[in-house]
Amino acid sequence: MIVSRKKITASLWVSASLALSLGVFSPGQAFAATDSSITTLAASAGQTGIIEASVRLRTDPSTSSTVLKYLNKGDQVVILEAANSYWYKVRTAEGIVGYMSSGDSYIRVATASAPASRTAVIQATVRVRDTPATSGQVVGYLYKNDQVTILEETNSYWYKIRTANGTVGYTSSSDQYITAGASSPPAPATPAPTPAPVQTPVPAPVPTPAPAPVPTAGQTAVIERVISAGMGYLGTPYEYGSDRNNTSTFDCSDFIRQIFMDAANLKLPADSRQQGDWVKQNSGAVTDVSGLKRGDLMFFMDYKGTSPSAYAGINKSTARITHVAMYLGDGKLLHTYSVSSGGVRVDNLSASWMNRFLYGGSVIR
Repeated sequence: MIVSRKKITASLWVSASLALSLGVFSPGQAFAATDSSITTLAASAGQTGIIEASVRLRTDPSTSSTVLKYLNKGDQVVILEAANSYWYKVRTAEGIVGYMSSGDSYIRVATASAPASRTAVIQATVRVRDTPATSGQVVGYLYKNDQVTILEETNSYWYKIRTANGTVGYTSSSDQYITAGASSPPAPATPAPTPAPVQTPVPAPVPTPAPAPVPTAGQTAVIERVISAGMGYLGTPYEYGSDRNNTSTFDCSDFIRQIFMDAANLKLPADSRQQGDWVKQNSGAVTDVSGLKRGDLMFFMDYKGTSPSAYAGINKSTARITHVAMYLGDGKLLHTYSVSSGGVRVDNLSASWMNRFLYGGSVIR
């Protein structure tokens, strides 16, 4: 079928007019958008998009749909699909799925420039996910001394990796979980990573055709070892600012740090505020106690009294962390907090502790 240049030009004018009427692009971007829509549609599912300018994330690919949030310059999203010539369906770092403009002025598709791959050794049990976010689906687990190939440094918190059995996914880039070695010579260009298998079911791990139950058991076993190590220190005296190089006394963060070192070979930061930041970055904050699991950490603010009214009006999202404890489930805490309390002990999660609770989260993921 032969289409005249005049008809093509007319079609482009109609498309540009439609885009302007929908409010997708500003007048100065209308013609650039007709060209960029051709290139942005080439973005495949699973690619990372970097926000170039503030843009709305909506419930549907239409300017009349509800705004879920604003994405700001520098934010990163995972592109799930090109909904049409003007919209991407994306997932944000916190797991929100919605639609945004696919115009080049708003989003840049990150192009992995095939850097030299690196081998890495896993330092502690960690999940492999299908997207670089804690909301991503778990496609496998890695264990201490497993070796992987780092395909790219997706952002400040995640590596895209390939496991020994060929599974491709994303895992935490924290030193607590993975140690990267020297770069290997650039691998020959192969089509293996090109199809972006991140969104498709991956082959089952070699040891078993049904990997899901094994990671759950492995994760639980590590958590129970950490709790067991903590129970072994019951009664150890409390000392504020205790020496991190011995176990004769503990303060709250020293105790938590020590039991993860003992049982999981995992070295957390040295103080409770840094530990809280570490949990936020590597696992995510849980503000409702009902969402916590056995073995999760809990972070608390200063004691201000037994009455809930003493804590009224406090913005807990910005309050300073002054205490950390391990949640045992069933309303129990394992921690240490004062000389008079007798050192390391198990306590009930009383109303007083609940008044001070800021957030919690997992260490073993």
